[in-house]
Amino acid sequence: MKYTWIIIIGLFLTGCSSKGIGKLLKSPDPAYKLRMAEQYFAKKKYMLAQQVYEDVMPYYKASKEFEDIYYKYAYCAYYMADYMSAENLFKSYLEIFPTSIRAEEVDYMRAYSYYKQSPKPELDQTNTIKAMGMMQTFINTHPGSARNKEATEIIDICRGKLEKKDYQSARLYYDMGQFRASGVSFTTLLNVYPESIIADEYKLMIIKSYYRFAELSVEEKKVERFEQVITECNEFTDRFPDSKLKKEAENFLNLSQTNIKNLNNEQVKTSA
Repeated sequence: MKYTWIIIIGLFLTGCSSKGIGKLLKSPDPAYKLRMAEQYFAKKKYMLAQQVYEDVMPYYKASKEFEDIYYKYAYCAYYMADYMSAENLFKSYLEIFPTSIRAEEVDYMRAYSYYKQSPKPELDQTNTIKAMGMMQTFINTHPGSARNKEATEIIDICRGKLEKKDYQSARLYYDMGQFRASGVSFTTLLNVYPESIIADEYKLMIIKSYYRFAELSVEEKKVERFEQVITECNEFTDRFPDSKLKKEAENFLNLSQTNIKNLNNEQVKTSA
């Protein structure tokens, strides 16, 4: 019963707001409308503010107030989490007011709006890549900006998201038993993110992938492919001498050497 009354009151207030905004929009006084839009904006009633700003824009297009109206209109979209519209509005603001003292802020907010559209790593990362590019452009365009530190951090976050997506793709190959594709994918991952804090894990997955690939190969290909595993293991030791995964890599090295030895002995027996 309590929640029913809350819903009823909410619907009543929504209805009152709709009636109020309808009456306001019919007013012939643009100055009054603008004052009300400013009040809505100050009270964080962004949906109402957006409607009124949109209505009064034609009246103020040639006035000094127009820039401030457009600025707040763009922020209404941003605060309502309509980031696609916000990005377009911030872009338009920069085109209309390129010399504004707010240009740096708005340029950053345009890039940030793209970042806010960046999805989970499992999904398409087009907006993540665009956000990285726009943040880097912002840094290049505004070399002395106080926002550059945050822009750099966002680029790092986006890069981490792309790395996670690439890792998941490579790992999927391994889990599906496509070990050659897994080895190639983890090699690419390591080349793209050589400074990753888990780069040694990527290298170990390369070793594991090629070891399983060698195990499942036809007899005449096994020696060659176990030799590739040995090469990968030696590279691991050279590149990550202090890694906690070093012993595991050495285990695959020993297993590969043993397999090659056994395969060569079998060949000798067969030839005899």
